Amino acid sequence: MAVKNQTSVREFILLGFSHIPDVLQGWLFVGVGVAYMVILLGNSLIIFIVLVDAALHTPMYFFLRNLSFLEICYASVTIPRMLFNLLVGSKAISILSCAAQMYFFHSFGISECFLLLAMAYDRCIAICCPLRYTLIMSRSLCLQMVAVSWAAGSLVSLGHVSLVFNLPYCGPNEIDHFFCDIPPVLKLACADTYRSETELFILIVLLALVPSILILASYSQIISTILKMPSTEGKRKAFSTCSSHLIMVTLFLGTGSAVYLQPKSSSYVESNKLLSLLYTVVTPMLNPIVYGLRNEKLKGALRKSCSRIYFWVGRHLRKSLDRAPLH
Repeated sequence: MAVKNQTSVREFILLGFSHIPDVLQGWLFVGVGVAYMVILLGNSLIIFIVLVDAALHTPMYFFLRNLSFLEICYASVTIPRMLFNLLVGSKAISILSCAAQMYFFHSFGISECFLLLAMAYDRCIAICCPLRYTLIMSRSLCLQMVAVSWAAGSLVSLGHVSLVFNLPYCGPNEIDHFFCDIPPVLKLACADTYRSETELFILIVLLALVPSILILASYSQIISTILKMPSTEGKRKAFSTCSSHLIMVTLFLGTGSAVYLQPKSSSYVESNKLLSLLYTVVTPMLNPIVYGLRNEKLKGALRKSCSRIYFWVGRHLRKSLDRAPLH
């Protein structure tokens, strides 16, 4: 991620939403702040429930736990900085911090693409090969799939950032975005970016297209198997276990593809910011809501955990009251 010597820029200015009135910026701060709290609390709650409930120690919930952790990391790369800029008004970011933000943002995002693919494969095996499910989806395979997801994200993101920051930057230094993303940063390079843009475009197409095709192939197999089931109840349960994952795949890959593959136009910058808000704020916030509301096992585990906590607090409170001296 080293920057070439001819780069004279030492910091960038994140313009963010500075073009909108202060009142709207205040409401945006409140809205994004509330969303970030939901992301942290909701996804942390899923991680906690899956860890403490032995009934959820299955491949499906192992992947869900990792997805929730990824969502927290993914959102934390951009949202705190955006909230700080909205609150304080200080929009400067050093070139190294910008490179680091870009690296982690794309690393977590690419890892999520591969993790969603692993989750689709898990559901495909569970529904299409139920008798061999525990044999195929072993703990070692699940760990390997998660490790590959993280490694792929790290390596591909490193290639992205190297392409961007090996270009010279000699001014202007204003990034018309609320975080350091590839397209707005490339605009500031004082060199021909055609080759870099082409290489990045091919990489992004492959990263969006390959997981999407494989996920669609998995779900076509799943749907084909479900339709052959004789029981209506069996069909309903099979569809319910897949619907949450399909919603998250559509939201994440759909909005991400729209940002990076949409044609450049006069309204490109503003639409890019709005779409970026969707997949950096809204999608991670919806993860615990979608899985929490649509997953009966998760809701049951949450109720059980709440009952245990209520019982534990009540028991210790009664003991404290019994020990208290009478006056």
